[in-house]
Amino acid sequence: MDHDRLFKELLSTFFVEFVTLFFPEVASYLDADSVVLLDKEILTDVTSGEKHVTDLVARARFRGVDSFFIVHVETQSSAESAFPRRMYRYFSRLHDKHALPVYPIALFSYDVPARPEPDSYEVAFPDLTVLRFQFRVIQLNQLRWRDFLDRENPVAAALMAKMPIRVDERPKVKAECLRLLVTLRLDPARTRLISGFVDSYLKLTAEEEKLFRREVLDIEPEKREVVMEIVTSWTEEGIRQGLEQGRVEGRVEGRRVEALELVRRQLVRRLGTLPPEADQRVGSLPVDQLESLAEALLDFRDATHLTAWLAASR
Repeated sequence: MDHDRLFKELLSTFFVEFVTLFFPEVASYLDADSVVLLDKEILTDVTSGEKHVTDLVARARFRGVDSFFIVHVETQSSAESAFPRRMYRYFSRLHDKHALPVYPIALFSYDVPARPEPDSYEVAFPDLTVLRFQFRVIQLNQLRWRDFLDRENPVAAALMAKMPIRVDERPKVKAECLRLLVTLRLDPARTRLISGFVDSYLKLTAEEEKLFRREVLDIEPEKREVVMEIVTSWTEEGIRQGLEQGRVEGRVEGRRVEALELVRRQLVRRLGTLPPEADQRVGSLPVDQLESLAEALLDFRDATHLTAWLAASR
């Protein structure tokens, strides 16, 4: 699963809603109409020559004031011990580049470890603290999905699916995510974005699907109809993907059959009748090994060479 793409798409589409959900104090002074998502920021480390790409950078105006600031959101899908230092490095370069205040936010989306992540980077001596850099932290595995049930916010509807969920609660949480989603009355494209996010992170077993559909039946009738339309669209998309995967697999298998027929003809012409065990082994080879065998058999003088090649290819 492309975690980075899913989260960047969610946050870039619902940036103001994200800030409002987690940082209402920032939303109170951020002019929502002024927000501009900046192009991909590539920050080069002049000492090592490495290039670092930030996840999401936005420029916004302070409400009622003709001055701007930067909001930097870095999403992290795995634990990293040096992450606070990296956040400071991003901060300092963004601050230098734009000559604007930078509000740094880290969003930790992984399931484990569940320990609280640090929210600062410090350079200190016994007699002097040279630097104490702080950043805001959203750690999904430290949040409770029930706390977001009544938050009419599309980001809440999506991220509930990534918060800690007991196994027996999974069908209920998926239904609640959709109930909250239809309450928002988003346009079809944004609805698909949120519902696709939820379905990506809350894949249910067949037994859980039965419980999920029971949960859906408990939703208010006017909302239930929309939820069922979303569920139907998931089914249709799954069928489409399955058909496409089948076509791809069919093309691969067709190529393998053609390669197998060619290799068998070449082997018979060169070695005569093949030993049954060797012929069976050749018949089970994937297409890449059949293509390799087609080249190698030109050097075979008898069936022992084929047997040796097959043993080496296991």
